[in-house]
Amino acid sequence: MTFVRQTIPVALSLALCSLAYGQEQTDPYAELGLIEDDAAVEEEVAPPDAAAPVAAEPQRPLTEEDVLREHARFLSLLEEQNYDAADIAAKRVIEMSIKIYGPQSHETAKALINLAVVQNANQQYEAAIQNFSSAVEIIEILEDRLNSQLVNPLKGLGTAQLGAGRPDLAAKTYARATHITHVNEGPHNIEQVEILESLAEANVRLGDVDAARDVLDRIHILNVRHFSDDALGLLPSLMRRASWQHRAGYYNDERATYRRAIRIIEDAVGKDDPRLVDPLIKLGKSFYYFEPLSSTSPQYFSGASGETYLKRARRIAERDDEFPWLELATTKLALADFYIYSEAYSRAKNIYEEVWDELSTDEERMGIRAELMAQPQPIWTETLPPATNGVTGPNRQDGEIQTGVVTVTFDVTTRGRARIEETRVDPPEFTDMARVVEREVRRRIYRPAIVDGDTRESGPQVFTHEFQYSRSEWEEMREQETEQTAANQQ
Repeated sequence: MTFVRQTIPVALSLALCSLAYGQEQTDPYAELGLIEDDAAVEEEVAPPDAAAPVAAEPQRPLTEEDVLREHARFLSLLEEQNYDAADIAAKRVIEMSIKIYGPQSHETAKALINLAVVQNANQQYEAAIQNFSSAVEIIEILEDRLNSQLVNPLKGLGTAQLGAGRPDLAAKTYARATHITHVNEGPHNIEQVEILESLAEANVRLGDVDAARDVLDRIHILNVRHFSDDALGLLPSLMRRASWQHRAGYYNDERATYRRAIRIIEDAVGKDDPRLVDPLIKLGKSFYYFEPLSSTSPQYFSGASGETYLKRARRIAERDDEFPWLELATTKLALADFYIYSEAYSRAKNIYEEVWDELSTDEERMGIRAELMAQPQPIWTETLPPATNGVTGPNRQDGEIQTGVVTVTFDVTTRGRARIEETRVDPPEFTDMARVVEREVRRRIYRPAIVDGDTRESGPQVFTHEFQYSRSEWEEMREQETEQTAANQQ
């Protein structure tokens, strides 16, 4: 059993290299245009009466310096977000690492992780999953299954699994990474918070909001413990907690968290401190949403209750002479947007005109004005499903996940409501997803387009929503459609 286990990462690593470098005539540097084509150079400089070509000099052996040099080039390309070139460089580092250090080495594991990071950025999730998994297996062989070096590749693996539409696998991966941090750093280590936030994301995508809530509570306990002597230091974690509670649909909890953040600031630095503006705005916006008490008797919170917090945020921002002008503008716009939401259009227009004038004093501000006001901006939205039932259901198969897209063309009225002009879906069989997206666009509330300080109807707007589906699901739908068409023709 030990022998079989150790050959797995070797086979994966060698398979990767054979796929990436199987054609010897392809030079990754040449593909990038970093060196000239050797044949072309020889053709230019060779004398016309040359009797025979000069024999090529033997290539020197690879060295560790070559690996370090290529790795540095990879990091530079990654920093530039040149992911295609970084992909080639990462594969080259893997090839070098295997030749110098062997397929089962820390250097090769790190090279596989680097390649997987780039593949993740390029949305090549299946390939990233394979390479993160190979790196994990190598580290397990060299160290053990609880070694702290496993945490980073496991985090990357979970991210790739989420991208591939497998939150079920991602949840298990994040749980394992969390357990490893407990073994190495103790059960209350603060380093696990990032992993737990990803675990909460996986649970949200699985639809298990109760599990997500439990994870958020664990994160909160860890942060409270860590910042026990620094109340203001707890604020960033509270704001993240509220954001996650919003995503999970726990709007009452979200509001309670924002109120706690506000109380901490008030107690520490006073009731007019500009740090209150952000949580006040977010608390006000939270009243766009409601949390049903049960599936049969929903309770709606009055949208008017959010106005108090938005107006207070505006007063604090206006009283502070050093408050940044851009943040002041967005604070005022948040209140105006609320008035669009609550159909108090005259109040909204007055504030929009005021902000327009304040952002018309110089070129820099006019550029920001165009970004904030020239086109409609969504005020109230709901989350759209990222995948069809065929992806999230129990019958899905790995390696068959495809990406579809719904495109909705619409315009926005002066009152911030959408009028649908056209809806297209690709593949066309997914009409149910198209209807879901169209309904969401129609229900949304927008900040209208604003010209010369006044609201105007927008021109055509385009909203796109990508979703994942399984190929077998699509083929089944096509088959059913063909059978239905044949039945109708009889």
